[in-house]
Amino acid sequence: MSAYAGFQIYSSKVEQGRSYLPAAQEIWKEKIPGSIRQSAAIPTGDFLGTIYIPAISKTVNIFQGTNAKELSRGAGHYLGSVLPGVKDNSVIAGHRDTVFSSLGKVKLGAKIVITTEDGVFTYRVNRIRIVDASDRTVIVPTELATLTLSTCYPFNFIGAAPKRYIVVAKISKSKPSSITSI
Repeated sequence: MSAYAGFQIYSSKVEQGRSYLPAAQEIWKEKIPGSIRQSAAIPTGDFLGTIYIPAISKTVNIFQGTNAKELSRGAGHYLGSVLPGVKDNSVIAGHRDTVFSSLGKVKLGAKIVITTEDGVFTYRVNRIRIVDASDRTVIVPTELATLTLSTCYPFNFIGAAPKRYIVVAKISKSKPSSITSI
């Protein structure tokens, strides 16, 4: 029994060491025109802003990248996606046992506020789903400014979780910063 528990803990640590959202760069490059603002110029590990979810009274820092280092500091912005507030899909991931531990309490219609140097962007949750860990439909481009939050699922699973809990929100309000260079 102890050996099994030890293996599960080891598996969990191995999972945390991998990139959270495997690269789908080629798909993304084909779909996104080069003229819109992308996050590629922002170095991995840089602070991007905060995400505030009023329904669960949670504020989390967002960092560029979804590797173990970034996710140990807060939520991670998927390198292949656009920045929050930009027309397309901005994907943010976080660990189920830390920053997104209460994400399962967020309901349809809930507000999510992202604050960056580019402005304050308010989203409304319009879809919640559970997908296989290998499902890449969560990181595909979208027609509208969309925010996709991703964490491992089930929340109380020990070891490498087989699923992902996905919260999708559409932008409902945008207040760009006066220093925005878009």
